[in-house]
Parts: sequence; C-alpha cells; structure tokens
Amino acid sequence: MKYFFVLTFLSFNLIHGQNKINGLSFVASNREISEEAILPVININANWVTLMPFAFMKNIADTTIVYNNKRQWWGERKEGIAQTAAAFHEKKIKIMLKPQIWIPNGFTGHIEMKSESEWIALEKNYETFILDYAKLAQKTNCEIFCIGTELNNFVVERPRFWKKLIVKIRKLYLGKITYAENWDTYQKVPFLSDLDYIGIDAYFPLSKEKTPSIKILAKAWKPIKEEIKFLSKKLNKKVLFTEFGYQSKDFTTEKPWEHHNKMNVNLKAQENALAIILAVFWKENWFEGGFLWKWYDNHQDIGGLNDTDYTIQNKPVEKIIAKFYK
Repeated sequence: MKYFFVLTFLSFNLIHGQNKINGLSFVASNREISEEAILPVININANWVTLMPFAFMKNIADTTIVYNNKRQWWGERKEGIAQTAAAFHEKKIKIMLKPQIWIPNGFTGHIEMKSESEWIALEKNYETFILDYAKLAQKTNCEIFCIGTELNNFVVERPRFWKKLIVKIRKLYLGKITYAENWDTYQKVPFLSDLDYIGIDAYFPLSKEKTPSIKILAKAWKPIKEEIKFLSKKLNKKVLFTEFGYQSKDFTTEKPWEHHNKMNVNLKAQENALAIILAVFWKENWFEGGFLWKWYDNHQDIGGLNDTDYTIQNKPVEKIIAKFYK
C-alpha cells in the first residue's frame, strides 16, 4: 500500500505507447559486461540504454580532446562500447551512443576560445572525435547517435561548423541523430531543424520545497511543457529527454542539475519528482521518451535506502519505474 497513491496517479494519467523510449543512462564499466549486469536492466523493463564514452578537455579554453585512452575504463573505450552494445542488442535492448566531454572543474556549456585560430583547432579536434564515434555507432548498429552534450556556447558561436558536421555525420551514420542541450539553453541551438529529435537534458528547476508534492510539481511543469510542445510543433520534431533524473535528497527539484553528496536522504522527493515527469510527458505523441540518469553495472552494490545519488537502484522508486516502463 505504500506506493498505492503514486501508482494510481500514474495509471490514471498515462496513455503511453509501446514505442516510447523507456531508457537508462548506462554508466561505463571498468570490466567486461556480463549477463549479470544486463539482467537488472531487463527486470526494470527498460527498452533502451545510453552508452556514454567520455572525452576530456583540461579547461574551457583548451583545444585538445583526449578520448579512447588506455587509462580510461573498459566501457569508455571503443572495444568496450562495441562489446557492451552487442550484449544489449542480444537482449533486444536498443542503444543511443552519446559520446561527451568532461572538463574538470568546468562546464562544457562555457567553452570559449580566445581567437579564430583556436576555434578552428577545437573544431578540427571535435570533428575527429565525433566522426570516430559516428563510425562506431554505424558499425555497432546503434539506433540513435547523439552528436554532442551541453555545448551551448560552442554551438551558438560556431553554427556553420555544426551544420557542416551534421552533413558529414550523416554520410557515415545512417541511424537517427540528436544533440543533448541543457534545460535552460535548448531553444538556442541553431541546428535543431537538422536533427531527427530535439534533445533536452531535462533538469528544470521546479520547486524549492524539501519534499514537493505531485500537485505542486505538476503545476510547475505546466508552463515548461507548453514551451517544449510549442518548439516541437514549430519544427515538427519529436522531443527526447536525453537525460532526466533527480537525487534522492531534500530539495531535489530546486536545482536538479547540481550534484550534492552531503544532503539528507529523501526517497519520497525523488519518487514524486520521477512520477510526475513520467505522467506529464510520456502520454504525449510529440514526445519520444527519455533516458533516466543514471544506472550502474554493479547493481547489487549501488544505491539503496541510504544513498542520495541520482540512481534509482535498490530504492523504492525502482519498483515504480519498473511498473511504468512495463
């Protein structure tokens, strides 16, 4: 009876089709993926996963992009991505390949070069990086390829580069493409019409309450949903939440993009936040689905009742997601 209200709320508000993307953001593993790691994904009824090989820049003014390095975890290297994709495909789970950049103590959306020559150098290196993974996405039959993540200043400052890059990607990769932009800048992407899906990392601020109710959250989502719907209809493109999720902590919907370890555990806040985002969006025909942030391969050792991270693993909300995704 503990989750009766949430499950009842979902059942009365959802008319979602079987073709929705009910996805998980699958964190790269430091070991080869086994059936034991995939079984929990199957048990939660997910039909898609994101694979996320990271590349690295030293700072927001760096032009060098380091990736597929032997020092990286197995699951971030090409061989790991290929084997992981094959393992999921064998279980009828589809793949979005989402290579992205990590900047220590910096945000990718703030990348800023000091000169034209530096911009050109960055473009050359980014093109090499992303086309390399476009080839891998084609080779491994990944159903969606995400061409970038939260690079707002880069895409706004250099639109011609990105439009030409998309043309080059489509010559190498024959599946669907998207680009994952942050919640506060997704409308500023200059090449949305060139994509197959409008990608949004959906960490919208919703409430400053410690444990906001479903009613409060539903009201907060209303104007945001209308803006997203307007853009979708304007461009005639479906929307994909390339990331969505909430920590199991107090005030989780105030600034969902900010990760904090030293907060009080609040499983109910996470439960309410995830229940309402599913109820609000998954029933819409202009909405394609989304990828829950985030899921780890060592399921038995992750999450739990004392965990404040984004993962839903071994928390009460995992049962809600499993029922909904089914």
